[in-house]
Amino acid sequence: MLFERLQEILYYIMKKIATTFFEFMIKYLRYLLQRCHQWELACKKRTMTMKEGARGIIGHEMKMKHAISFELLKTDPRTRARRGVIHTPHGDIQTPVFMPVGTQATVKAMRPEEVKEMGAEIILSNTYHLYLRPGHEIVREAGGLHKFMNWDRAILTDSGGFQVFSLGKLRKITEEGVRFRSHIDGSAHMISPEKSMEIQNALGADIIMAFDECAPYPADRRYVKDSLQRTTRWLKRCKDYHQDWERQSLFGIMQGGFYKDLRKESAAAIVDLDLPGYSIGGLSVGEPKELFLDMLDDCVELLPKEKPRYNMGVGSPDYLFESVERGIDMADCVLPTRIARHGLAMTSHGRVNIKNAKYERDWEPLDSECDCYTCRNYSKAYLRHLYKADEMLSAMLLSNHNLYFLVNLMKNIRMAIEEDRFLEYKKEFYDKYGRF
Repeated sequence: MLFERLQEILYYIMKKIATTFFEFMIKYLRYLLQRCHQWELACKKRTMTMKEGARGIIGHEMKMKHAISFELLKTDPRTRARRGVIHTPHGDIQTPVFMPVGTQATVKAMRPEEVKEMGAEIILSNTYHLYLRPGHEIVREAGGLHKFMNWDRAILTDSGGFQVFSLGKLRKITEEGVRFRSHIDGSAHMISPEKSMEIQNALGADIIMAFDECAPYPADRRYVKDSLQRTTRWLKRCKDYHQDWERQSLFGIMQGGFYKDLRKESAAAIVDLDLPGYSIGGLSVGEPKELFLDMLDDCVELLPKEKPRYNMGVGSPDYLFESVERGIDMADCVLPTRIARHGLAMTSHGRVNIKNAKYERDWEPLDSECDCYTCRNYSKAYLRHLYKADEMLSAMLLSNHNLYFLVNLMKNIRMAIEEDRFLEYKKEFYDKYGRF
């Protein structure tokens, strides 16, 4: 008995030693990888500096040609609404523009050809989701996101920051980046500013976003200040890592929560980096609409007029109108496809809940003023039947309509700006759609 007990104790000690040694080796290898990456970045910087010296360029940064450029065509005389065009390697984008969201290399329930036919010139995909599945190296092997999903127009990828920070207890923020567990299988991962750039470089989008932290609402001032300063430091690391500026343009993201002085601090820091475009993050995160509009007013004024301005996560008609009125050029949201999957449609006369019993024998289209594929071919009665029968065609047809509705809305807004009648068009729309 004593011998067996000694054996058990000895086995336990050996197991403990082995585990401790293994954990030490893992930490040491991580340290070595980090040092190697830092050395790689330092080498890149030295190489760039040598090139600059050889070319007789003064300063520490090389003046480079960017993948995208912005051309301002018209400004509304009574508001800050503006009409422009963004030139990209995959075609021009007429602005102001609403960008359909294709989170996982697909706009849900839509074929790329359909999205293209309705006039969409750019779509958005998600770094976090594509990193986890199928993996950015697979997308790279496929020839990049454009070839992978059969989309030959412009693509914007977000940084993955918002999705990572939305994981709550499943993630931990450090100066290095964010450690998190996958929502798919619980596996451990790490996304740093450099990793986000690596993923987005592999995906090959025309516009890529800096890795940032989106502070929640409400949030303590001290937390928001620390967060935005870390976001600024991360932006500089993103800029240092990103190299192929002629193929992909990096946008910086303004943070600062709902503290105007912090927004000003953030804007000054990111604008100083002279990037080809800027985004406003941390709005439309559950705050009252009045607060959203007040903060947006100030944020837009802090960004340069000659660069495109992107309001992230905005997709309802009223928020689009209000954003454009304040000088926003780009917006995106999952709203149109998400509500479509729940039987809701945006129409000229307000939202339609196709689940309602009153549509059981309604042979009229969703919107008599809409010429989308769905409205040209199907009645509300049929759409209600599809939804009630849990047919996938329901989501497909309603998504087609909702996306077309917003794409066409932005087209009409652009036309109204060109004709100096933006406010009149806004009133006409609100009078029919209803007040928000």
